[in-house]
Amino acid sequence: MASDVTSLLPAGAGSFHIDAYIERGGYGTARRVLGSMKPEEVVAEVKKANLRGRGGAGFPAGMKWSFVPPPDGRPRYLCVNADEGEPGTFKDRAVMTRNPHLLLEGVIIASYAVGIHRAFIYIRGEYEAIARRLEEAVEEARGKGFLGGAILGSEFGLDVVVHRGAGAYICGEETALLESLEGKRGEPRLKPPFPASVGLFGCPTVINNVETIACVPLILERGAAWFLDQGVGKDGGRRLYGVSGAVRKPGLYELPVGTTLRSIVHDHAGGPAEGLSVKAIIPGGLSAPLLAASEIDVPMDCDSLSCAGSMLGSAGIIVIGDRTSMLDVLKIVSRFYAHESCGQCTPCRVGTNWINKIVTRLAGRGGSPEDLDQIRQLALAMKGRTLCPLGDAAAQPIVAIVDKFRDELEGRIAR
Repeated sequence: MASDVTSLLPAGAGSFHIDAYIERGGYGTARRVLGSMKPEEVVAEVKKANLRGRGGAGFPAGMKWSFVPPPDGRPRYLCVNADEGEPGTFKDRAVMTRNPHLLLEGVIIASYAVGIHRAFIYIRGEYEAIARRLEEAVEEARGKGFLGGAILGSEFGLDVVVHRGAGAYICGEETALLESLEGKRGEPRLKPPFPASVGLFGCPTVINNVETIACVPLILERGAAWFLDQGVGKDGGRRLYGVSGAVRKPGLYELPVGTTLRSIVHDHAGGPAEGLSVKAIIPGGLSAPLLAASEIDVPMDCDSLSCAGSMLGSAGIIVIGDRTSMLDVLKIVSRFYAHESCGQCTPCRVGTNWINKIVTRLAGRGGSPEDLDQIRQLALAMKGRTLCPLGDAAAQPIVAIVDKFRDELEGRIAR
C-alpha cells in the first residue's frame, strides 16, 4: 500500500494501534531506511530539512546528532524527552496518545542514524495512562519485528524502554533528565561536557523532544525539500501549536512553521472568547516572554519570535483576555517557578522565592510601586547565572510583564 504518513495527528478512534499505523504506510520508511540508506545519509537528510527542536531551545536536530563522537567502544543512547512539564503545552501527549508508532518509527530511524541500540522514552509521572499506551505500542512493535534484534532482517537491533519521571518540571531540562534517568535527584549538570559526548551513564547521548523525533519519519518519507517547503528558511516543517486561554476554540493546530500568531489565534482558534478582547499572548509556553496585543503579527518560527523579543519554545500559546489582571498572571508565573526551582543554584533558588513573596504581598494589597523595580532587578540578576535555563525561563516572563504592563500593575497597587 502507498505510504500516507504525512500528519503527526491522524484521525480515527483506533489510530494508535499498530495495524492502523501500518495501513497508513507506517514503518515503511524505517524498512526502506534500514535496507537502502547509510546512517550518514539519514543524518544529512535531517540536516537539510532544517528540523529545529520542538521542545524549547529550537536547536537543529541533525546537527545535534552529528555532535556524537566517532565510535570508541562505549554504548550510545537516545533519550526522548516526553516530560512535557511546561505550562500551556499539551502537544506531546497528543502524539503519544494518538500516534505512538510514529514516535517509535522516528526512534528507530534516529537510532540507526547515530548507531544507537538502546533508547529511552522519559515520560512525566502524571502521564500514567499514556505511558501504558507507549508500553503497549513497544510490545506491538516488538511482536511485528520492528524492535529487538535484527530489525526487519537487517543487522541493526534496538530496544526501547519507557521510563516514568517523578513529576518535576526541572527534569524537562536535558541534563536533569539524565540524572533522573540514572536514579539520582533531578538536578542539572554543569556543561561542558555536553550530553552528545558525556551523557547517560557517561556515554554519548542524543536527547530530542517527542515532536522532534516524530517528524523524522515524515522527512525520510517525503524528503527534506518537501519538509522545507512547509516551513520558513532555517525552520522547516509543520508544528503542533497548542492554543489555550481566552479563545473560542482551544486545542491543537498542526500548521506550517511561520504561520502568524494572529492567524493561529483568530483564524484557527476562533479569536477571543465572547465578550473579550486580547490583552496579551504567551507564544511558547509559560517561560516565553509575553507579547502585547499590538505585537501578535509575528510569524511563529524560532528566529522571528526571537527578533520580537520572545521565543517559540514548545509552541504552547496562552491567550490572556482583557478581563484578566496582569498582577494575577504575575502571581501565577512567580509561584510556579518558585515551586519548581530545584534549588541547586543560589540565584534561582533565592530569586524565584523572593520574587514570589513580593508578588504575593502585592496581590494581598500590600507593597508599593517600588516593589516592581525590585522584582525586575531580582529577575535580571537570575539571567545567565544558573546551570540550566530555568533561571532565564523564570526571569523572562516576569520582566516582560513588568515592562509591558507597568501602568496596569501600578494602578492595581494604588487601588
